[in-house]
Amino acid sequence: MNQFLYVILGVIAGVLSGILGIGGGVILIPALVFIFGLTQLQAQGTTLALMIPPIGFLAALRYYQAGNVKLGIAGFICLGFFAGGLIGANLVQNIPQVLLRKVFAVFLFLISLRMFFAKY
Repeated sequence: MNQFLYVILGVIAGVLSGILGIGGGVILIPALVFIFGLTQLQAQGTTLALMIPPIGFLAALRYYQAGNVKLGIAGFICLGFFAGGLIGANLVQNIPQVLLRKVFAVFLFLISLRMFFAKY
């Protein structure tokens, strides 16, 4: 039964990703922690693992067809993300779960405030 629920979660995250450009951090991690009972580290590792295949390809293709993809920028960010993901994965292994969850929550809260009060 969980496999079906994981697929439903993937569909929800995919739809929201296609609409809002969000996914792993905002939708999947909280769902995996609070609905499926994974630890914060397990949820983060799982969402990183599902970025391995080109899951965003079809959505990105649609954005590209509409002229809304900057390939050069995406390529450079991808290079940095490749290295940064490894660095972050090494650093996070010794952070207590409670602290990690609180840091994650503060990050999302600050981002939401910035988005809400932006004047542009």
